[in-house]
Amino acid sequence: MGSVLSDLSAALAEVVASTGASVLRVEGRRRQPASGIGWSADGLIITANHVVTRDEDIRVGLPNGETVSATLVGRDPTTDLALLRAETHNFVVPTWAASEEVRVGHLALALGRPGRSMQATLGVISALGDGWRTAMGGSIDRYVQTDVVMYPGFSGGPLADVSGRVVGLNTSGLMRGVSVALPVETIRRVAETLATHGRIRRGYLGIGVQPVRLPEALVNRLGQEVGLLIVSVEPGTPADKAGLVLGDTLVGLDGERVRYLEELMALLSGDRVGKEAVARILRGGEVHEVSVVIGERS
Repeated sequence: MGSVLSDLSAALAEVVASTGASVLRVEGRRRQPASGIGWSADGLIITANHVVTRDEDIRVGLPNGETVSATLVGRDPTTDLALLRAETHNFVVPTWAASEEVRVGHLALALGRPGRSMQATLGVISALGDGWRTAMGGSIDRYVQTDVVMYPGFSGGPLADVSGRVVGLNTSGLMRGVSVALPVETIRRVAETLATHGRIRRGYLGIGVQPVRLPEALVNRLGQEVGLLIVSVEPGTPADKAGLVLGDTLVGLDGERVRYLEELMALLSGDRVGKEAVARILRGGEVHEVSVVIGERS
């Protein structure tokens, strides 16, 4: 038994050492530094967006103890990812594991470099699920939950398996009280888009809304109990040009029900920018359909 534990302990230490070569310290906010992962050998770093609160004066700590300047390539608050470029080269890039190889019960190491040295904590993959939407409307390809303790500064660092492959990026910025990791597919999709365009396209209507309960007479007809009351319309925006006004209640968009803000944001994806959509609204107790051209959020 002692030999088994000793071998496991040595193996885990080796994972920390090997995978830790790709883990960087990210100094992008006033207080606690956080972590990042080398994305490309020529200086790109992927990290959590919420730990990069400024666009300038970003510093990155390298595994050899050196600190270099970095610039913000782009950020996507809806998935809590940001891409940086450091003034250095020859980054160590980790091996990324395919999602289908990750199973509930697998051991996992969360790695971080909030200080000058590596830190690690051990846990298991406690839950896996389908794709989901964040509160800001970001599309996450897979739900990955762990029971690892997310120490301060671990956000932006890797979640590694016992072979040293990275299975996700740790973040405490998407769900309170739950340790989640962004899956490889989401990281790759967002990182490649940020590297190419510097931003993620998001649809835009130009309205302020709040959930309201619908009149009982319309609940059965519409198949929903809640809609979004329009409380503001910005001048010159797609909603304004389409004729949406204060007091309208938005209940659907292109045949999809709209009950809460996150549902609306999920429907305003980048591929809809510039396209015409049909907004279903309540006005004066009657159901109306209004055509609106989806704008792009700046």
